Amino acid sequence: MTHYVLPILLLATFAQITLAQTPKRPRDYGIKIGVLPTGTLNAITDVPGVKVGQVTLKQGDNIRTGVTAILPHDGNLFQQKCPAAIYIGNGFGKLAGYSQVEELGTLETPVVLTNTLSVPTAADALIDYTLRQPGNEQVRSVNPVVGETNDGGLNDIRGRHVTRQHVLDALQKATTGPVEEGNIGAGTGTVCFGFKGGIGTASRKLPAPLGGYTVGVLVQTNFGGVLQIDGVPVGEELGRYSFKETLDRSGDGSCMMVVLTDAPLDARNLKRLARRAFMGMAKTGGIAANGSGDYVIAISTAYRIPHESKATVDALKLLRNDNVSPLFMAAIEATEEAIINSLFAAQTLKGEQGRVVEALPVEKVLEIMKQYDKK
Repeated sequence: MTHYVLPILLLATFAQITLAQTPKRPRDYGIKIGVLPTGTLNAITDVPGVKVGQVTLKQGDNIRTGVTAILPHDGNLFQQKCPAAIYIGNGFGKLAGYSQVEELGTLETPVVLTNTLSVPTAADALIDYTLRQPGNEQVRSVNPVVGETNDGGLNDIRGRHVTRQHVLDALQKATTGPVEEGNIGAGTGTVCFGFKGGIGTASRKLPAPLGGYTVGVLVQTNFGGVLQIDGVPVGEELGRYSFKETLDRSGDGSCMMVVLTDAPLDARNLKRLARRAFMGMAKTGGIAANGSGDYVIAISTAYRIPHESKATVDALKLLRNDNVSPLFMAAIEATEEAIINSLFAAQTLKGEQGRVVEALPVEKVLEIMKQYDKK
């Protein structure tokens, strides 16, 4: 049996290295945002069936971008659509696919996040992805949903380095389970509150008496304001915040927020849920500046809407208005925590024209949180 010792030792060493390289999340430091319990992973993938795939482009001195894809279910989404809604917090953005979701209240492609100038490429890839799926041979209209933030501060955005294949790869790689955060996928080159931003995720699992539903959120953070963590004025304490000394554009940027839930909501109540996610962004100190494209895409996986049906009436059981308030609270908390998670996970990055954006100084933040009895 001695010949098994070396592989076991190597596996143990690899596991230790992997754990050492995984950034700690705020909860690992004792920072507990909100009052509702999280899902098992505290991620958007706590919603059953939801998958996330990411492709990161970090090449040479100035390519710092990527793709993040969110799949509500692993079936043919065009043929089995999900109820969905989009809320525009501030519309300085290039979100593709908004009008049809607004009009029909359904989502028929995965959601893809990338950089501003790669939206057409990502939309083209989503169309390819949809047309290639078995059962879609007669499809002649596709509404690709693509969100973005502008990573031009760290990325050679004019080079448009994201290709259709990168998007298809992100879709193909999508899995359930843990979601990598920080400088990954569509968050590779983003900046948040003057620090390195990125991808973040969180979830809330309602107690059984409140329905037992799960709300999961994924964010792409690239915006400004005055950072707050669990109500603590961290940005002010660090002396780093928008418009500190003069009128500038440090508050500009964008935030994409994707909310998934297994609660049976229609498009109307999903729009209401999306508005609450925007409140979660506000709790972190975001100001939705003039140049900020801040969007929330809310989707339910509780039921599917067939593309074609012989029935003339859809018979659906939906959550009553009186029972949606716990979901609202869950969306607020999960969005707030997802944004903070993105900051804790992100690492200092050097990119376009030698610009360096530093990571959030976690040790200093922990000292501040302790001073406010939040840790």
